[in-house]
Amino acid sequence: MANIDLRITDKIAWLLSKPKRIKIAVGGRGSAKSIGVGDVMLMLCDSGERICCTREFQNTIDDSVHESLKQEIDRLGVEGIVTTNNNICSAAGGEIFYKGLARNITSIKSLAGVNRLWIEEGESISAKSLKVLTPSIRSSAGSEGEAPEIWITMNRGSSEDAVAKKYLSRAEEELARTGYYEDDLIMVVEVNHSDNPWFPPELEQERADDKANLSDDEYDHIWGGQYNDTVDNAIIKKAWFDAAIDAHIKLGITPAGATVASFDPADQGGDSKGYAQRKGILYEDVTELVAANGNIACDMATSRAIQANTDLFVWDGDGMGALLREQIATSFKGIKCELRMYRGSNEVEDKKAKYAGLHALGTKDKPKSNADMFFNKRSQYYTKLAQRFYNTYEAVVNGKYTDPDTIISISSDIELLSKLRAEVCRLPRKPNGAGKIQLMSKKEMKDKYQIESPGMADCLAMGEELPALMTKAPELEFESLWN
Repeated sequence: MANIDLRITDKIAWLLSKPKRIKIAVGGRGSAKSIGVGDVMLMLCDSGERICCTREFQNTIDDSVHESLKQEIDRLGVEGIVTTNNNICSAAGGEIFYKGLARNITSIKSLAGVNRLWIEEGESISAKSLKVLTPSIRSSAGSEGEAPEIWITMNRGSSEDAVAKKYLSRAEEELARTGYYEDDLIMVVEVNHSDNPWFPPELEQERADDKANLSDDEYDHIWGGQYNDTVDNAIIKKAWFDAAIDAHIKLGITPAGATVASFDPADQGGDSKGYAQRKGILYEDVTELVAANGNIACDMATSRAIQANTDLFVWDGDGMGALLREQIATSFKGIKCELRMYRGSNEVEDKKAKYAGLHALGTKDKPKSNADMFFNKRSQYYTKLAQRFYNTYEAVVNGKYTDPDTIISISSDIELLSKLRAEVCRLPRKPNGAGKIQLMSKKEMKDKYQIESPGMADCLAMGEELPALMTKAPELEFESLWN
C-alpha cells in the first residue's frame, strides 16, 4: 500500500515510529485521527496482521468502525483486501474483526493470535473493561512472541474516565506543551483539526459557527479536545478556576499571611484523602494522600502541616473524621498551631447576618440572612470559595479592582492540577424547596454523575476557615453567581 493515498497525519505517523505497548491518539473533532489510525490498520492488515477493533458498546456491526473502513478501502482502491458483512481480510492472511466489550469481556480474554487491538471511543471504556482487557491481550502474543500493541483513539470526555485516569493524567502537562508524550509504557499524541491537512471546507464552516455561538467550554471540548468536566449548575466555573492559576503572579501580588492546612480523611476506604495548604491567598500544596486508611493518611497530613509551620490545621469531622481528634492533638503536642474540626453538616455561621456576597437567587434587592441563604455550613463555605474564584476572575480577566485578600491563587506547580480543576468545577447545586443554596452529597454526585469523592476540592472549602489571629476579610458585592 506504499503508493496509495493514505491519510495518515504526521502525528499519527509518529505512533508508528517505534513499538510501544499502549498508543493513544486523543483530540477534538476534525482531526482525522480515526481515519489515520484506520488507514494504519488497513496497511497492517494488508501485510498479514490480525487486528481486533473494539469499543465498550457494540450491539451490531453497525456500531463499529466497519462501514468507515469499507468506505476507506473504496476510496483507496486497494486490491487484495476483501470485505464481508462482518470483517475485512487480506490476501496475505490479515484480518480485521470487531467485538464489543461491555457484554463480551470474557470473549476478549480468549483472543489468540491478535497482533493489534484498536479501541475506538476510548473515553467510553469502563474501568472494569480496561482492567480485564490489558492483561488478557498481554497473554495473547503476536507472531514474534511480543505482546500485541493496544491502540486507542478518543475524544476527551471527563478527566475521571478510566483511560484518562490510567494513562492520560500523567501525559497532560507534556501534551499541553508539545503535543507528544512518551514513557516506557505509552505513547500519546494530541491531534486536533489544525493538524489535519485534509480538513474539509464544510467542517471549517461548522467549526467557525460553533466558535461564534457555543460557550468557550463547549467549543474547547468539541474542537479543542479538552475535557468536559462541567456539570449542570456547577457552583464554580472552569473559567474562574483557570483565572486563579498563578493569579498572584498575574496580578503582581506577593502572598503573605497565615498558613492554613486542611485535611479530608474520607468516609470510605476507596475515597480520595485530600490535603491542601495555603499561605495567605496562595495554595502551594494540594494533593491526594495515598494511604491504606484514614489514620495513616492523618499522620501524613499532620506531618506535612507541621513541616510547613502551619498556623491552623482543619480537618473534616463529619463521618470518621470525628474519631481523629485525639490522634491530631497528639501529633501537634508541644507545637504552636490552632486545631479546628470542620463539620459541613453543621448549621450556617452568623445566621442572622445579611448575605452580602454573590446574589445567587436574585436577592440583590432584598438580601437574605445567611440562615435563609444556605442549607448548611458546607454550602456556605463552598459559596465563600466560589466568591474567591469569581473575584479572581474579575481581577485577572476583566481588570476590575478587587481587595487582594478576597481572591485565590492556585500554584501551577501542583502536580494534580488537572484533577483538582475537575473536582472544583464539577460540584453541582441541588434543587432546594426552601430556596436555599445546597450542594449534592458525595453519594448523590457519585450516583448521578459518576463523580468520585472530591477530597481535594473539599479541602479548599475547608480552607475558608480563618485562624483566630486573623479577622474576616470583607465580603464584596457582585452580580449573580450563576448568570
